[in-house]
Amino acid sequence: MSLGSETLHLAPKPSSRLLSIDVMRGITIGFMILVNNNGQNNLAYRAMNHSPWNGFTPTDLVFPTFLFIMGVSIVLSFGARKAQSTPKSELLLHILRRFVLLVLLGLVVNGFPYFHLHTLRIYGVLQRIAVCYLLASLLQLLTERIAPRVALFVLALAGYWVLLRWVPVPGHGMPGRDFPLLDPDINLVAYVDRHIFPHRLFEGTRDPEGLLSDIPSFASTLLGMIAGWWLKSVRPSFDKVKWLAIGGVLLLAAGLLWSQSLPINKKLWTSSYVLYAGGWSVLILTACYFALEIKQWRGQWTYPWVVFGTNAITAYVLSELLSSAVAVFHVNSNQSLQQFVYSGFFYHIGTPAFGSLVYSILFAAICWIPAWLLYRKRIFIKL
Repeated sequence: MSLGSETLHLAPKPSSRLLSIDVMRGITIGFMILVNNNGQNNLAYRAMNHSPWNGFTPTDLVFPTFLFIMGVSIVLSFGARKAQSTPKSELLLHILRRFVLLVLLGLVVNGFPYFHLHTLRIYGVLQRIAVCYLLASLLQLLTERIAPRVALFVLALAGYWVLLRWVPVPGHGMPGRDFPLLDPDINLVAYVDRHIFPHRLFEGTRDPEGLLSDIPSFASTLLGMIAGWWLKSVRPSFDKVKWLAIGGVLLLAAGLLWSQSLPINKKLWTSSYVLYAGGWSVLILTACYFALEIKQWRGQWTYPWVVFGTNAITAYVLSELLSSAVAVFHVNSNQSLQQFVYSGFFYHIGTPAFGSLVYSILFAAICWIPAWLLYRKRIFIKL
């Protein structure tokens, strides 16, 4: 997803981009495609699946890292537009247009290929990105000061914790007293989603991209905006890296500490999860910035990630459409094309888990090809 741009068109690659941001975005989208397309989820390595409920796996890091890098990119791209004296009215139009396009694309991805409107899922990954992008961009448009970002970050985490811990769920009582804290079905987030969009939720009784959990998701984006502000500062590069690394470690520690009372939970996007995943995101950014912008360790190893990173939304949408297509197309009465390919070939490569991983890698490589063709022609499809 080309997070530094706002309109859907073909254009030359902006020269103001940091290579480290494109590489980090590319790595993130590449792994998002990888973990979303296991050969068979129940046979895959644990690290290749989301944690079933409380807990954390490497797969749980992907989405918050994407929102984090989006926050960084918003700060950097708006700074470039400000330097070009782009009118605020034009920026606002771009923001609103991008928000609408992301939501519409998300609905297309959710509905493909049958588009049953009466059961169409409204929430989704692209929809959450759209909401976080809208809020973060409006904030960036209103002020470039760091204090409002930090204040909103703290308020979002504390407010969401209050909602989960201290607000009664109608008909069920108080969390932690009348039912377990973060019960999968009895929690305020699931309750609200069931009443807004019944029969349209990803997991039947709940949705991992539900309405209330947009609040802490925005906090993940705000953390990226804070990091972006720090990268834009006039401080020496080594100071930037040093304090980013320290900040990342502190976030990890804070997330683990808070998880003792509020478990790390990706599907509810708990406040402890924001801090813990955010700590890893900051450390990954630190490593990329140090390696690519300070040490200038650039070479062919960055190429596949830049290809993904500069046409990320295209790669992601294509991967989702392809994944749906191979799942619904049946080669016989018992097997979809995806099941047929995995069970007929990849299942027998080493262990079933290893075969599932090989399938995922091949799937991601196939999705990389159209992004590579676009990159070769210097075509960057942007939102």
